[in-house]
Amino acid sequence: MSIQAFTSGTALVCILTEPLARWTQSYDPAHHWLLSAVWAAVPLCVLLLTMGVFRIKGHLAALAGLFTAFLIAVGMFHLPIKMSLLATGYGAAYGLFPIAWIVFPVLFLYQLTHRSGSFTLLQQSLVGVTQDSRLQLLLIAFAFGAFFEGSAGFGTPVAICATILIGLGFPPLQAAGLSLLANTAPVAFGGLGIPMVALHGITGLDTLLLSRVAARMIAPFCILVPFWLICAYAGWAAMLEIWPAILVAGGVYSLTLLLVATLHGPWLVDIFSSSFTIIALLVLLRVWKPRRSLSPTLQVISPTARTSIKRQDGFLRQAIMPWAILSLFIVLWGLPKWSQWLDSVSSIRIPVTGLHQVVWRMPPAVPAPVAESAVFNFNWLSATGTGIFIAAIVAGFAMGIRPSVIVRTCGETFVSMRFTFITIAALMALGFVTRYAGMDATLGLAFARTGHLYPFFGTLIGWIGTASTGSDTSSNVLFGSLQKLTAQQLGISAYLMAAANSAGGVMGKMIAPQSIVVATTATDHYGKEGTLLRFVILHSLALACLAGLLVLLYTSVPAITNLVLR
Repeated sequence: MSIQAFTSGTALVCILTEPLARWTQSYDPAHHWLLSAVWAAVPLCVLLLTMGVFRIKGHLAALAGLFTAFLIAVGMFHLPIKMSLLATGYGAAYGLFPIAWIVFPVLFLYQLTHRSGSFTLLQQSLVGVTQDSRLQLLLIAFAFGAFFEGSAGFGTPVAICATILIGLGFPPLQAAGLSLLANTAPVAFGGLGIPMVALHGITGLDTLLLSRVAARMIAPFCILVPFWLICAYAGWAAMLEIWPAILVAGGVYSLTLLLVATLHGPWLVDIFSSSFTIIALLVLLRVWKPRRSLSPTLQVISPTARTSIKRQDGFLRQAIMPWAILSLFIVLWGLPKWSQWLDSVSSIRIPVTGLHQVVWRMPPAVPAPVAESAVFNFNWLSATGTGIFIAAIVAGFAMGIRPSVIVRTCGETFVSMRFTFITIAALMALGFVTRYAGMDATLGLAFARTGHLYPFFGTLIGWIGTASTGSDTSSNVLFGSLQKLTAQQLGISAYLMAAANSAGGVMGKMIAPQSIVVATTATDHYGKEGTLLRFVILHSLALACLAGLLVLLYTSVPAITNLVLR
């Protein structure tokens, strides 16, 4: 080894092992707020351009975005190299666990149902409920998807619903895109209300009032999104043909969401809303049918071709059994007492030395200086993915699959997801680097300069937060304090802007790179992320702008403001 190589290696070791003192974030490194915001936005632009315009595969686009974020974090925002490397590793670990650990067992279960023939029976059972693809989409992507979002979140509804839709005959990328579009309104109360709980934790605002305000912002979209979904799929005229079913689905979901969020809080909003919506749709379809039925390719199904499926009780039980087992385990793992007990006996919390409590977020991004936490929670037993994985194994045995086949299927699923693991890890690493460098706050502060229009642009802050991190919870944690502080400075209710962050965030869920990768992986179309992104991005932006206009209305008219805050 040469002396130069030895010296370089020694220097790198010193950089990685030398303890670092407190490091404070700076939100205007370019000495002009607009230039600083442009620099902060470059990694996200690189990611979206490589994925959506140049059609580069997801893992390569994610690595390009991560490399760009790393360079800007170190070169422009002056985040020390050691901290940048630690943030990269921390984010990658979080991407693999718990996010990838949720997607993998869902696909594992899906492969098992295919091997057993149970999935074919499920398709026949759903066709027995209705042969119309628009109603199938409404029932599965919107209603069932909301149930899985409320109980698990983290991409679970997209993975499950897209695979079911493909089994019914929907083109794979269309099934993925429509599942992403449908998974909007439930996100604010997903994972048993975690986004609202996190928003309370970061702002100190009352959880129940936050939930009420957020519900009153999201309720109109619970009605709008089902209409939007069917229109995007089949067109305006075909959407109007099933307007009674859409109105029932959106109306029941919206009303239940308002009641539960107002009277109980955020924890069971999606569970109750989706359950009542499913029941309402099933009851409606017993007494009402559309004038014509459309196939998944939007061809009219002739009356002679509308065969009635014989739904024998034994076949029906076999069809829904694996998904019933999955739902049972998801709900069980989501119960606070059960989850807390599993945490107490298995959770391993690992502080990231050199990053934990070393990076300080500063005013005006937060009211007072606060040290950023960096603790990797390896809750291997209480993680939702573990519950899904156990459910998959239990379902495999219940379907009569041999243990050797279960093990082989598990291995095949793991190999098929190898590039997905890289993509999710790189995307989360990108998000964590931008967070610890303060690039996220730089973007947020740029929007905060919009004055009286801040309610509109503040809502878009939540949209950007979820789009970049893949999680409404993460967006609330990152920008909740900023929303509260800016609202107080502008004389706006902190509850309105904190809830607006979550309301805007739900519209960004469909374009979050993690969500898109989960969708392409679940539909066996990995590498088509750019095509999927182009399908959903305009829908996402339009809905986010509508949410911003609604928040602007809520904050501009005192009578409406008082009604929303009541």
